[in-house]
Amino acid sequence: MWAFLGRPECVLCLSSALCAMALLSNNEFSRLNQTHLTPLLLINRKVGLQVKDSQFTLEGFPFRIISGTIDYFRIPRNSWRLSLRKMQAGGFNTLTTHIPWNLHEPAVGQFYFTENTDLIAFITMASQSGLWVILCPGPYIGSDLDLGGLPSWLLKDPKMKLRTTYKGFTKAMNRYFDNLIPKIAKFQYKKGGPIIAVQVENEYGSYYMDKKYMAYVKTALVSRGIDELLMTADDGVSLTKGHLENVLATVHMKNIKKETFEDLRSIQGKSPILMMVYTTKSFDTWGTLHQTGDAQMLLKDIREMFHLGFSLNFYMFQGGTNFGLIGGAQSSEGYKPVVTSYDYNALVSEGGEYTLQYREFQRFFHSVTDSHLTVQPKTTQMFAYQPVTLLYFMTLWEFLPNLVKTTKSSKPLSMEQLRVNEGSGQSFGYILYETVIFSGGLITSRGHIRDRGQVFLDNIYVGLLDQSNSELLLYKDLSKKSQILRILVENQGRLTSGQDINKERKGLTGDIYLDKSPLRPFKIYSLEMKNIFIQREFPNSWQRVTSQVQGPAFFLSYLKAEDPPQDTFMKIQGWGKGVISINGRSLGRYWNIGPQETVFVPGSWLQPGVNKIIMFEELKGDVKIHFSTKAQLGH
Repeated sequence: MWAFLGRPECVLCLSSALCAMALLSNNEFSRLNQTHLTPLLLINRKVGLQVKDSQFTLEGFPFRIISGTIDYFRIPRNSWRLSLRKMQAGGFNTLTTHIPWNLHEPAVGQFYFTENTDLIAFITMASQSGLWVILCPGPYIGSDLDLGGLPSWLLKDPKMKLRTTYKGFTKAMNRYFDNLIPKIAKFQYKKGGPIIAVQVENEYGSYYMDKKYMAYVKTALVSRGIDELLMTADDGVSLTKGHLENVLATVHMKNIKKETFEDLRSIQGKSPILMMVYTTKSFDTWGTLHQTGDAQMLLKDIREMFHLGFSLNFYMFQGGTNFGLIGGAQSSEGYKPVVTSYDYNALVSEGGEYTLQYREFQRFFHSVTDSHLTVQPKTTQMFAYQPVTLLYFMTLWEFLPNLVKTTKSSKPLSMEQLRVNEGSGQSFGYILYETVIFSGGLITSRGHIRDRGQVFLDNIYVGLLDQSNSELLLYKDLSKKSQILRILVENQGRLTSGQDINKERKGLTGDIYLDKSPLRPFKIYSLEMKNIFIQREFPNSWQRVTSQVQGPAFFLSYLKAEDPPQDTFMKIQGWGKGVISINGRSLGRYWNIGPQETVFVPGSWLQPGVNKIIMFEELKGDVKIHFSTKAQLGH
């Protein structure tokens, strides 16, 4: 028993914990009848989700939370309703979703709750699909996002202490909550909405830089009208540090031991256990092997958790895609940026297809719960378009004169320090530094390159500076009095967790030296690669591609789609490293070091007829673009 907690990633030792917790007294599943406890049927509401002894109750009736995570910002809006219907048909009764501050307030004081960030529309669709909602408003959400979902403009303040009661952070958080919380408070359970619980922050016990902070966030939520069940979520080691008095503590499936359940009991007595993050794998990172899961192990785990009376949230039900360069990075084994696909070995694939795990879960949940008969949504159909063979290119150097807004500075400025986006700095993409040198020598970065800097001398590539390579020898052309030195730096993703997030400024974060002298001055170009950048009018100086073109360069091509357009995968075979967009919307990064070999293209982002593809290729471009019906995420 409790074998799932003996797996390498989370060693739970639950056979001992079973005795300690004494959750069940028999070995048989008691069939759950919760058919009357749905948003569509519960009209008269008085009592929301509560803790009663060792179980949850909803409107006074015993209630087992069977939840899955879908983050709306990783799924195309046109697919939201279908994904939620697949969740409900799979036997789930609750949706968990995270709210990314950086996408809702990308620039200071500019708030967006429309299109793919229309949170209220997503919550409403969940309710209409028969699902309750557990909401995670942060302000920090983790979720393997750049800076854990915090906006990078917070780091403009050199003294910033993220996730603390530091005044610079709380002032920004309060402004954000003033705009966010009133919107979601209207959709709480007792007001007729689907929100039955709200999570306070995320895994704060592992960060714990300010013992007053969690109480501050709780007050910020409650004072703005949040009055449903509150919960915290932490791994086994950090459970007590992240806990708040009179707030339900839930656990993430990591570092869980016998002592974890003893801690839970000492904190809140014989309370129900909610495994808030249950998963069999982690996200993929560039240059590493693809993470895979085991469907049979999954099912065995779920059976054991049901036997023990657990409620659970499966992370992820559908992972989706890190559109627009939003993925973060981890640093547990050196800096490793997250890939574009967030498939996560989820129950529904990145493109919306059912998996073997989904079928296994569905059969099990329907065998232990009474549920309404639901028409199973059809599986998503993928389409392989004909290869695009007519391409055009323009080198980055040819494009630069068309960037009107540049920054001149005596010293290097990081992305966050740039006076762009109405003073909010640059969040994602690339930044180009240009200066003039009059002699050769040894360039040293002293750790100030974040994250990957390609070095060019008079537009000729001469080498790479990154977090593992801090020196580069430059040979000057003696026939020239001076030469232009350029460093193209990519933000590959800020750390998603840990106390070092406070240091995650990107670009050149300090002086770069030629021999022992700091380089001076700089002309700086912002190449953020966000939608508004890609949607710009490029100069009419494209050249036709007849053979492989050396980057960095922009590539233009056109995809013809039938009516209605269908989802597809773009294959990156033959290409090097860069960013892809279609019809002015960023699909994300690609990189030939793998493991990911395809990029998801939502059919809803295409239009019948001609579709414009823009690629920024750093290394070397191909002469064709191929498509596939299957995701190729590595081995």
